[in-house]
Amino acid sequence: MSDKGRILIVDDDPRNVSRIEQALAAIGCEPASAGDGAQALAALSRLSGPHGFPGVVITDMKMPVMDGLEFLERARAIDRDLPVILITAYGDVASAVKAMKSGAYDFIERPFEAEMLRTRVMRALEKRNLVLENRRLKGELANRSGLAARLIGNSPAMQSLRDEIANIASTDASVLIHGETGTGKEVVARCLHEFGRRRPARFVAINCGALSENLIESELFGHEAGAFTEAKRRRIGLVEYAREGTLFLDEIESMPLNLQVKLLRMLQERVIIRVGSNEEINVDIRVVAATKTDLLEAARRKAFREDLYFRLAVAELHVPPLNERREDIPLLFEHFAQELAARHGREVPKMSREDMPVLMARDWRGNVRELRNFAERFVLQLGWRPGALDAVMDGDGGKRQTLPEQMDAVESTFIRAALADNTGNVQATADALGIPRRTLNEKMRKHGLERKEFQ
Repeated sequence: MSDKGRILIVDDDPRNVSRIEQALAAIGCEPASAGDGAQALAALSRLSGPHGFPGVVITDMKMPVMDGLEFLERARAIDRDLPVILITAYGDVASAVKAMKSGAYDFIERPFEAEMLRTRVMRALEKRNLVLENRRLKGELANRSGLAARLIGNSPAMQSLRDEIANIASTDASVLIHGETGTGKEVVARCLHEFGRRRPARFVAINCGALSENLIESELFGHEAGAFTEAKRRRIGLVEYAREGTLFLDEIESMPLNLQVKLLRMLQERVIIRVGSNEEINVDIRVVAATKTDLLEAARRKAFREDLYFRLAVAELHVPPLNERREDIPLLFEHFAQELAARHGREVPKMSREDMPVLMARDWRGNVRELRNFAERFVLQLGWRPGALDAVMDGDGGKRQTLPEQMDAVESTFIRAALADNTGNVQATADALGIPRRTLNEKMRKHGLERKEFQ
């Protein structure tokens, strides 16, 4: 099948079918024809893929057995988003109005100019391709389970991260997670807990950078009544509260040096002492920490204890920034849009053909968190209008990439998608993209793509 889509022509006059095929030959679509509505419905069933018919239907209004309007009604009962263009007799305005009210994508009066037909069909194909891509993304999300449903993305970096988590989740090894702000470090920590043997117990998270120095020790280790002025009664700390579970220490680089000593002792001896007490308490927890800075560099500056770093980093995970896995953006955006639409009781707004390139070209310095925030604004249509996602995105002052950077990002995404669709077959991918194999090989080298990643 042509990668530009199919055209199903429904007309009982072979001469009309031939004229339409000749007019559309220049746009490279793969034509099919049917002599009446019943044959056309059978052809739609036969030619449809897992997400629907991959193209546009052009049908005559006047046909025996089943006219164009009845065919339109029955075709849209199968797929409401199917673009159907009806061809009417000159001056038959009443039929054209009725067709549009019945859900026709467009109508054309006979005789028509070939260029006008091509323009209408190409516009309909663009819309159809977008609908089918959205269906594919929704289907992929619906079929995900386990780690793939929590850490979404098909990029090699995300596949590798999921493999690493699966390998160490069932152990008790301390883990240090590296990643920029907004990449999803806490989601990774929760996956380590939920896919490990400590899942029945608690996952307890604390942001070390959000607590004052005089509170963090009490928060972590608890205190006895009277230990300080505000300590009216004994309080269990988060370490004890997480017993037999997982303690997640976010922004570990913010922990005061004097408390780092006590955390190191807890990791070594598996005991704690509450503030205001001398009694040692045994603890059985797994510690997962996260940082957005280089802790070894911080240790060289004496801002972080090197021995604590090595205790925390028995295993290390690196969460890639969104800008380094742009091919995951469509799937992530669809996931967030569906999730947030359900939360707010809204329908997911339709995207236009201009919208996805805008998403792909964005400099996502806020990473997945920024993408999710934008998806929520998109669902709520705050400052949004169809075909103008960039209007919403400009509102937060995001830096834009240069045109060559945008083109590279989009090109890489399309090549990755085609390689995935063809399971790494380079010749089939080149054919699908409509470029010579040598050109595809050059572009794969340019974007660092290897066929074995997609096999």
